[in-house]
Amino acid sequence: MTQTTPPLDPLVRSILTARVYEAAVETPLERSEWLSEKLDNHVFLKREDLQPVFSFKLRGAYNRIAHLSEEERSRGVIAASAGNHAQGVAFSARKLNIPALIVMPVTTPSIKVDAVLKYGAEVQLFGDNYSEAADHCVELAHELKRVFIHPFNDDLVIAGQGSVGMEIMRQSGGRMDAIFVPVGGGGLIAGVAAYVKALNPDIQVIGVEPEDSDAMTRSLEQNDLVSLSSVGVFADGVAVRTVGNRTFDLCRQHVDRMIRVGTDELCGAIKWSYLATRTIVEPAGALALAGLRRWVEEEGAQGRRLTAINSGANMNFERLRYVTERTLVGEQLEALFAITLPEEPGALRRFCVSVLKERNITEFNYRMSERHEAHIFLGVTVQGVAERHDFERVLDQQGYDNIDLTEDALAKNHIRHMVGGASSAAGTERLFRFWFPERSGALGDFLEQM
Repeated sequence: MTQTTPPLDPLVRSILTARVYEAAVETPLERSEWLSEKLDNHVFLKREDLQPVFSFKLRGAYNRIAHLSEEERSRGVIAASAGNHAQGVAFSARKLNIPALIVMPVTTPSIKVDAVLKYGAEVQLFGDNYSEAADHCVELAHELKRVFIHPFNDDLVIAGQGSVGMEIMRQSGGRMDAIFVPVGGGGLIAGVAAYVKALNPDIQVIGVEPEDSDAMTRSLEQNDLVSLSSVGVFADGVAVRTVGNRTFDLCRQHVDRMIRVGTDELCGAIKWSYLATRTIVEPAGALALAGLRRWVEEEGAQGRRLTAINSGANMNFERLRYVTERTLVGEQLEALFAITLPEEPGALRRFCVSVLKERNITEFNYRMSERHEAHIFLGVTVQGVAERHDFERVLDQQGYDNIDLTEDALAKNHIRHMVGGASSAAGTERLFRFWFPERSGALGDFLEQM
């Protein structure tokens, strides 16, 4: 009796035969000893930040363009992107000697715009986010008769991205418990999940999105495509208002779970990725690691084999200061409080002696606002959420009115730079700048001398 082999899924076949390696490289799957020890699991990083354009997007873009007919190539290509797909298209078009026009949101970091121009493509800036740029791009494609290269909702693009999953399975011998994937429009996770689940349905494929750009999560929750009214711009590489209908269907079939993470968690993951690899990934590139950390904490997982896809490293250098400010909070190592003190001689020193004691101060902002009370913005080092709440109880017990601002985005973005404001009671003030030694008690010593 002759046994018949089950037919191979067309998408899996496309992944196996994708032409990605004419332009992209096979990136390493690295076990991080540092992350593994910190998280008490076997943590691997899939280093897509090592691609020629520093992002996985090259895979899907090249695979799609390489399949164009000669007539389509003669018309040239057009794409809309917040940056990484744009670089993939520009790089691929140059390699294949095809004209390329890229429409990018005006909010795109300059490093990504400059990179696209370097690859010889024409750039047009339009709209505040990817969706607005994409709408304009579709109009231009019709007007100019160019071939539109979609960043995610295209089977050839999905197949190119799916080669990441193919490599993970081969490099790990299929011995993986969960793979964490950053999600914007869904092309990467759709391809990875389709391939991984075809080989081993027991491996969990988990998508990770920012809390302010969670179109795929909401769509899966409602079992229908959801269009966001607005998206965040910090993780610009995944700032998509509406995911693709094709990627949505594939995620609905194959993805086990979605995780949302906040900006502070993203910043903490950027730091952890740097400590593990000495490479600074972009916010979208740190999404998977941020989700992995959240999952390990929620599940209490130990000894598992976990992979996070480092999807890109096109970080705008000017963003590093913002990332640094938010990193300690993201790691739950800093607590931020607004505290009211009596406006009288010695009040600040008493506060330092009775409350701060030997605590390390990360931020201290104060300026006179009125004569009877003072308002300070204080950051202190803590070791986790429990210690933060302990510090709040100490403030309450000592009789200091306080507000915990650690989870308040407005406070972290703006209030820390606006403490006090203009004050009619400070008309004769003089301004001084002091440098303190970096040690516990330095502020108390200074106030004692004053």
